[in-house]
Amino acid sequence: MSNSQPSPPRTWAEINLDALKHNLDVAKELSNQRVMAVLKAGAYGHDIKRIGLALDDCDLAFFGVASVIEARKLSIIGCTTRIYLLGPTLAVEREEIVSNRWTPCISSIAEAEHFDQLNQGNEPLLVHITVDTGMGRGGFLPSLLSEGLKKLLSYKNLYIEGIGSHLPSADEDREFTLSQFEIFSKAVTKVTEDNGHSFDYIHLSNSAGLLDYTSTVTNLVRPGLMLYGISPIVKYQAKLKPVLTLKSRISIIRNLPEGHSISYGRTTFLERDSRVATIGVGYGDGYPRSISHQNGEVWIRAKRCPILGRVTMDQIMVDVTDLTDAEDGDEVELFGKHILATEVAEKAATIPWEIFTRITPRVTKIYF
Repeated sequence: MSNSQPSPPRTWAEINLDALKHNLDVAKELSNQRVMAVLKAGAYGHDIKRIGLALDDCDLAFFGVASVIEARKLSIIGCTTRIYLLGPTLAVEREEIVSNRWTPCISSIAEAEHFDQLNQGNEPLLVHITVDTGMGRGGFLPSLLSEGLKKLLSYKNLYIEGIGSHLPSADEDREFTLSQFEIFSKAVTKVTEDNGHSFDYIHLSNSAGLLDYTSTVTNLVRPGLMLYGISPIVKYQAKLKPVLTLKSRISIIRNLPEGHSISYGRTTFLERDSRVATIGVGYGDGYPRSISHQNGEVWIRAKRCPILGRVTMDQIMVDVTDLTDAEDGDEVELFGKHILATEVAEKAATIPWEIFTRITPRVTKIYF
């Protein structure tokens, strides 16, 4: 076996942990509430273990995760921040949840009854109750909330610590979102009065919710996307710092004549004699194929350069005719500080959440 040093990565993601903590501070300052940092989907593609360790000493109320797989990863590496499961759980997962004292959200009486049975002989398990104010994927309807909480309070092996709901369109539909805030506020007030039970944690707002709305009843927020430096509402973007920058390098630059075809399907023909750079990144790394022919650009030597033709699995072609000093080996920013993931998402007809979470394992992550 060769004793030579491994080659540097062809495509990599630089992840700035100082920017991450800056964005967390913004969430705390704007909301003036306790924070549940949402780390689901591998911390939005940033690596759940590294992000969990980076935030574990930041006085967070919870880490929010989607599954026991994610909860387990955080527990194994020794994170001490409490772990909250953001959605309904499967029956086969609940014994592990009870054993590890993770906090589930309860969407049905059947879930609660099962957790109560599994937790016999232990200190009461801390759980939250979920209210469906319009998301439609879990929780008690407001009209059934008081009856549901009354039943949950009868389970001696559970303690109903919190209550929450979710905003499906806080970045798109202000009128509906305002109605959700009102419905949730009334529901919490009524269920508290009806059952004489106060909640330690009351939560509704995701990133868009805490940025652009206020609540008179909540004391906990659940930022996700904004932690990673992208605002779901454009006017707040300047307050945040992008955490992840996806980079690659120019592998070769070639002089090609006017009329030459580019990439699969020959969907692009050069309109002039051009310098065409081939860059070692493609949809196999998570860069979206759907950005093809949508005026996508990359950042090279402080200049935007247009993508030519279709994005392929491992490579893209870029027009560097007007960038006369570009050369083989130059760094290329696919998205990050200069070209936001939001822009890439819009041109690829998707959302920045997907742009982050589709980054594949062959992309090396570098933390600083």
